[in-house]
Amino acid sequence: RGSGCWLPWLGLALLPLPFSPATAPPGVCPSACYCVATPELVQCRYERLEEPPKELPVTVHNLSIVGSNLSALHPAAFAARPLPDLRLLRLRHDNIHTVEDMALQGLPALRTLDLSHNPLLRVAAGAFSGLPLLRTLQLNQALLAAPLEEQLALALGNLSLRRLELAGNGLRALPASLLPPGLEELDLRNNSLQRLTAAELRGLEAPGWRGLRLTLGANPFSCDCALRPLLAWLRATAARVPDARSLRCAGPPALRGTALLRLRPEGLACGAAEGGGEPGRLETASYVFFGIVLALIGVVFLMVLYLNRRGIKRWLHNLREACRDQMEGYHYRYEQDADPRQTSA
Repeated sequence: RGSGCWLPWLGLALLPLPFSPATAPPGVCPSACYCVATPELVQCRYERLEEPPKELPVTVHNLSIVGSNLSALHPAAFAARPLPDLRLLRLRHDNIHTVEDMALQGLPALRTLDLSHNPLLRVAAGAFSGLPLLRTLQLNQALLAAPLEEQLALALGNLSLRRLELAGNGLRALPASLLPPGLEELDLRNNSLQRLTAAELRGLEAPGWRGLRLTLGANPFSCDCALRPLLAWLRATAARVPDARSLRCAGPPALRGTALLRLRPEGLACGAAEGGGEPGRLETASYVFFGIVLALIGVVFLMVLYLNRRGIKRWLHNLREACRDQMEGYHYRYEQDADPRQTSA
């Protein structure tokens, strides 16, 4: 009987105690996130977090925060508890606009950082400090809100990246200042590249970039004579562009959809100056020349009028006298016809 009285209390003692996120012990997922299979993979999806979770499993390898409102990554944003084994950090669609100095301090093993689909406005020069093993940086559709090339060039200066993703950023030229020596893969898909100039292609042959592979798909290539350097480079180094066979012309209309590798360089017409000048420069020059010719004709005409002013004045006087005589004759005949005496006769 005595032991029966203790059974309900024993059941309550065996129930798991709830932990708040602030006091969650190591190995327990934060309440706003969930772990897949083990605490080594933590995902926080569309929880509208305003800051990174403070308590994360120490053994986490992959952390994904997607669809939140982090706004800014402040110094040591993930260092509330050291995460020595974190290798992949994915921060997509988190409305991040600022990455401050030392924002990722305390993640010494991080190898892949994904900041894609964030409206970045400011990236501090020391934003990626303390990441000696970072090899992959993904910035797809993250450079559309503001021109960040100079800021990123400083921030990436001390990194040893092997892969850089810049897809969907509206780039019109090769971002050479963002390419650290030793880079092996560069993703430039779905940008606004119409061509790569001869100078840009020569830069890709520099000692630090000779092994660089580019993906260039979904760019609006303009298939005119300015594309010839890129065509020659593609044929000579096709292995460096894995998607070379899928590249297509966006213009002119007669070549739209044609594969770049099927083009003959000598058959490409020039819509601009041969040296790859801006489209429309020849047309503008022709309009200027036509205007100068018209102005010269006008000046010559005015000079002829000035030199013959006396003869023109005499001719106008004679014309006026002739017109006056003609009008007087008409007036005389009108008076004769209107005279009633002439009518009765």
